[in-house]
Amino acid sequence: MNAPQQHQRHILCMKWGTKYGPEYVNRLYAMVRRHLSGEFNFVCLTDDDAGIRPEVQCLPIPPLNLQLAPGQRDGAWKKLTTFEADLHGLRGTALFLDLDVVIVGGLDPFFEQPGEFLIIHDYPRFWRFGQRITGNSSVYRFELGAHADVLAYFRTHMDEVQANYRNEQAFLSRFLHAQGKLSYWPEGWCPSFKYDGIPAWPSNYWREPFVPEGARIMIFHGECNPPDALEGRRNKRFHHIQPARWVARHWHE
Repeated sequence: MNAPQQHQRHILCMKWGTKYGPEYVNRLYAMVRRHLSGEFNFVCLTDDDAGIRPEVQCLPIPPLNLQLAPGQRDGAWKKLTTFEADLHGLRGTALFLDLDVVIVGGLDPFFEQPGEFLIIHDYPRFWRFGQRITGNSSVYRFELGAHADVLAYFRTHMDEVQANYRNEQAFLSRFLHAQGKLSYWPEGWCPSFKYDGIPAWPSNYWREPFVPEGARIMIFHGECNPPDALEGRRNKRFHHIQPARWVARHWHE
């Protein structure tokens, strides 16, 4: 028997435009099914459900109502629509996953970790001074409908927010941090392929990229996505990687 809807666990993803095809949604569903025990509802917010497997509930992306200049794109700001007060009637706990992640470990702890809102702590780099608040929104968890003020504020202060924040994750992190609601996943759960999985120079020329110990979800941002990593492509001049053969063991339907 299914759990009452208010106690349901939901996996959310979002697909728009043509950058990611339906195979990304289908592979993400398959990885979740292999790594998450029990019942869950898998939802893809999308503008095109063609080719997406029937186990996935496809729903429209809510309108952002962002006033764009000609040729300007709303990009990842669309993620803020996951905070609608009523997201297509869904109730329960939602774990949002970017389409280009690779799941390599158990997902149950992502629903068990205490906190009102959990997100990846953005990856520290040597040129960033001090402790950054910003999270990486490739993986975040929240109660559906609980943070509607995030979206409401954005819709009524669009110019201000876009002038002061580089992207949606910077705004989201600051907004919830100011309310004392921001928490981060334990260190090591969501490592960066680019920063944590590529061997240091010069061993990157002969050593294969690796999955750090304790990793549960590998995050692909910037230079590579999973197909690039599998083929040994790095979209940056003079930055070589060997094929990451382990991707094939996880990233499939």
